[in-house]
Amino acid sequence: MFAPEIVIAAVINGLLTGAVYALVSVALTLVYGVLHIINFAHGAILTAAMFAAFFAEQAGVDPLIAVFGLAPLFFVLGYGAQRYIIGPASHGEDSNTLLVTLGLSILIENALLAAFGSDTRTIDVPYGFSTVDLGFVFLPAPRVIAFAVTCVTATLLWALLKKTDTGKAIRAVAKEKLGAALVGIDVAHVYAVTFGLGAACLAIAACVLLPSYYVQPRVGDAYVFVAFTVVVLGGMGSAPGAMIGGLFIGVVESLSGLYFGESLGQLGIFVIFILALLVRPTGLFGARA
Repeated sequence: MFAPEIVIAAVINGLLTGAVYALVSVALTLVYGVLHIINFAHGAILTAAMFAAFFAEQAGVDPLIAVFGLAPLFFVLGYGAQRYIIGPASHGEDSNTLLVTLGLSILIENALLAAFGSDTRTIDVPYGFSTVDLGFVFLPAPRVIAFAVTCVTATLLWALLKKTDTGKAIRAVAKEKLGAALVGIDVAHVYAVTFGLGAACLAIAACVLLPSYYVQPRVGDAYVFVAFTVVVLGGMGSAPGAMIGGLFIGVVESLSGLYFGESLGQLGIFVIFILALLVRPTGLFGARA
């Protein structure tokens, strides 16, 4: 058995890691909640955002500063991809949309591979090895920053969805697409805005990940499985479920690594994924169709 201080430290570190999982998962569940499709390009967009943050740092711009430019940029790119590529190419069929996003994923990953090779890249920032002393545990400063940024992003996203006309339109389309169109809402525009918001969330996640992680053309795939697990656990289409599920999965991964070894850290994630499908396939906050 481990001392209580060690277990508490593992839980806190799991919450910090889970915050990033939550941010990546919110982007995935937001697109599903409105467009009702799984975005197979999710990991590839995250990878592209991490490369953008990497080259911004190489140009002298810290990732935490670059986020203010990359989030709007990826919103525009996500909006354009949905409005002018994914939407027209899918012809309104969900199965076509899945294939288009899968093709987009392959295109992005191979373009990054051709342009930058398969080398692993990291960055060196002044706070990269800094820690926050809580008295009984030292927390990595990059993860603490990532947790804070995730909380701010989640709050802003909640305010957007609940307090603005755009958010009301997004919720209306998610609830009843035909009814929203009948009252004058531009459904295609709302789809594109939602996809853009998802891409912007991934850009933010990339900027807070890079100071403590690496980037290479397939790095986003490592987060896709975790994101799917979080979304299944929290409930497909539920943003609060994705936030809570991400934090929970982060804690499970941290405790699994503590008790079973670092190499088996994701064992608990697999178990949670299977149990969620068996016991509550709609997730904690999901609704039955």
